[in-house]
Amino acid sequence: MQSTVKDLIENWAGERITQVESLGGGCITQAKRLCTESGKEYFVKTAQSHHGMFDAEANGLRELEKPGVIRIPEVLLQHDSFLLLEYISPGTPRDRTTFFRTFGARFARLHQFTAPEFGFYENNFIGSTPQANSPSRQEARNWSEFYYNKRLLFQLKLAEKNGAASPEMIRGFAKLESAIHKILGGTDEPPSLLHGDLWSGNFLTDDSGEPCLIDPAVYYGHREADLAMTSLFGGFSNEFYQSYQETFPLIADYEYREPLYQLYHVMNHLNLFGSGYYGQALSILRFYQLC
Repeated sequence: MQSTVKDLIENWAGERITQVESLGGGCITQAKRLCTESGKEYFVKTAQSHHGMFDAEANGLRELEKPGVIRIPEVLLQHDSFLLLEYISPGTPRDRTTFFRTFGARFARLHQFTAPEFGFYENNFIGSTPQANSPSRQEARNWSEFYYNKRLLFQLKLAEKNGAASPEMIRGFAKLESAIHKILGGTDEPPSLLHGDLWSGNFLTDDSGEPCLIDPAVYYGHREADLAMTSLFGGFSNEFYQSYQETFPLIADYEYREPLYQLYHVMNHLNLFGSGYYGQALSILRFYQLC
């Protein structure tokens, strides 16, 4: 840990850090557990390149706290070069079925926290990719417009810039622009508070066996977009979805719309990690007979 980061945290805490334990991390940030001389524990994230990433994450965590329905790590100190959070001691579910039923119900209640418009008061990140959240007047009230322009088209333009978008993909997206209103038609709901990037690596089990959400890409959108990500890379049991449905039932034919919501994340992975995700993106467009 850089000495500047250590000094800033010690100054805030009013005591010395006596132990630093690496917790690993992804390709974007590094995570560590800190212990002070009085025995207090903290969680810190650092990164070589941040560009406002930690401010955005801190604001997203604070937004997820507002409904008060699921545990979120408390933001303690944010800085351009690091984010200091409450350290949540990891645990294991006492019963996996009960855990996922609890998680599903709480996630549904999170989605019942709504806003008058789609988007968010600031742009943030999905992984290390910028995520545009500021809607036009029309997009603020029209989910199909918001989702196509601020999510799918944004990723397509990035893929074109990266040389990852073929003519076939570009033609498919052009057809999707006309088709998306029909695909998502009849699903109008108030904008829900979304985690934005919920997969199996972005939740924890605390030492009481309770679910906790971490690493958000928060905005207000259609809740189906959040659920679709949970099934893209696995990690959630059938009990999670059953409990969600019992708490906040989905509109009919969600399974038909799910791949379209997964397309955003597949395109983001294409842009972040390369051509291994190209075929999966194209198969989603073909599912809707767009190419």
